[in-house]
Amino acid sequence: MRENNLSESTWPHSPLHLFVPNATYIVTASTFHKQHIFDTAAKLTTLQNVLFDVISAYQWELQAWALFANHYHFIAHASENGQSLSRLIQRLHNQAAILVNKIDRTPGRKVWFQYWDTCLTYERSYYARLNYVHHNPVKRGLVSVAEEYPFCSAAWFRQHTSDEFRRKVEETPFDRVNVPEVDG
Repeated sequence: MRENNLSESTWPHSPLHLFVPNATYIVTASTFHKQHIFDTAAKLTTLQNVLFDVISAYQWELQAWALFANHYHFIAHASENGQSLSRLIQRLHNQAAILVNKIDRTPGRKVWFQYWDTCLTYERSYYARLNYVHHNPVKRGLVSVAEEYPFCSAAWFRQHTSDEFRRKVEETPFDRVNVPEVDG
């Protein structure tokens, strides 16, 4: 699969992945066959640390994240000279797979399936997706208040954003946000 600025994947059965520098994306990926591979706090911490490291290494700005046993969501902004999303995802998935397979003593196990991304071009869509990602642990029934879930940006968002911006995001409905399931 090849990705260039504003180009399509050359493999007809893969999801379409376009890359626009200096743009914001929402990304969702699932584990292979939706297996609950990241099923402990230690494994989720490992995934979260790899996400933070890779985002930084590729000069992207992480804006929201929610990590689960069998999938994740994140929103990030590419810098003008940031590297492509497909390379970022490839490195994220590769490093996370190596580390979780080491923890589980399952070298070579296939961990990830495909990923899905959308370039966010409308302000209201961006706010809705931020709200969606932050509230995903509640939607999944893992916690009653999003800020209580340690592998999500909701608590960070509450502490590090202005009241005005936070209100704008929290008042934007997310019940109509359609984030496709990534089946593996």
